[in-house]
Amino acid sequence: MLRTDICDLFGIEYPILLAGMGGVSMAGLVAAVSNAGGLGVMGAATLDAGGLRREIRKTRDLTDKPFAVDLLAPIPDSIRPQVQVLFDEGIKIFVAGLAVPREFIVEMHEHGMLVVVMCGKVHHALSAEAAGADVVAAQGTEAGGHTGEVGTLALVPQVVDAVGIPVLGAGGIADGRGIAATLALGAQGAIVGTRFIATPEATAAPAYREALVQRGASDTARTRCYTGKPARAIRNPYIAEWAERADQIEAFPMQMIHSMKEGVMDYMGTGGRDADPDRTFMPAGQGMGLIREIKPAAEVMRDLVSETEAATARLHALEAGAHVAGRA
Repeated sequence: MLRTDICDLFGIEYPILLAGMGGVSMAGLVAAVSNAGGLGVMGAATLDAGGLRREIRKTRDLTDKPFAVDLLAPIPDSIRPQVQVLFDEGIKIFVAGLAVPREFIVEMHEHGMLVVVMCGKVHHALSAEAAGADVVAAQGTEAGGHTGEVGTLALVPQVVDAVGIPVLGAGGIADGRGIAATLALGAQGAIVGTRFIATPEATAAPAYREALVQRGASDTARTRCYTGKPARAIRNPYIAEWAERADQIEAFPMQMIHSMKEGVMDYMGTGGRDADPDRTFMPAGQGMGLIREIKPAAEVMRDLVSETEAATARLHALEAGAHVAGRA
């Protein structure tokens, strides 16, 4: 059975988490993943306090299963109103998508919350553990959106060896083979992002979904041109133009403010608008090459579970064969 200790900690059926993709992982997608046995994670980075409260309540109308909320924490004062909403609404799992939320961890624990911190380096994981995080997620550079430089295959086991708290794996995981590999590396669960964008429940512009199906693993680039922090997105002429003047890119959040003024951040398709594939920020991981169709999130979850179980069975068969050969 596909189950680890993280399932008991979060109260979920399978050790599979939706990535908290800002603006994309909203109520419909969050609830669909939670209802299918995983942990839906709301990407709340694009929401103000009022919008976050509404989205939490919409999610609760769609599911009675556990779900989490992801916020970016590099500037604590900017998310204080949203954190208060989490307390008011009784959210029990918080994911820090960027930086360690040191200013809030004690109070979060007082409210009975579990704190998960996304990490791109071993020392980030150690810092998160020292600050009181309950779980760390080792995210490799293959991931879409804000991501580091170390590959998932190298990062996950190093983080597992370094910390004494549960570890999740993320980055480039788009099918059950990736989940099985992550578990084999010592993680207690896997975070899947890009694969869930290619679902009808995701808040994503049509051109964004279609690009995920049409493009491959080599069609992403890690760039600072959209937010000021390194983020992996689908290659386009806008990224190429900024590569020629990278010295002009401002720090976060000023570069993101500039991008919003330029109208290149609406990958969600607000108001029914489509995204401009030549300019728009379309976060995507290198696992994009494994996505071949757009289908409901519940079907994606079923596929992930069955694929993971099949991959795990193959590993057990190899292990059994090795034991037989050893006795021969």
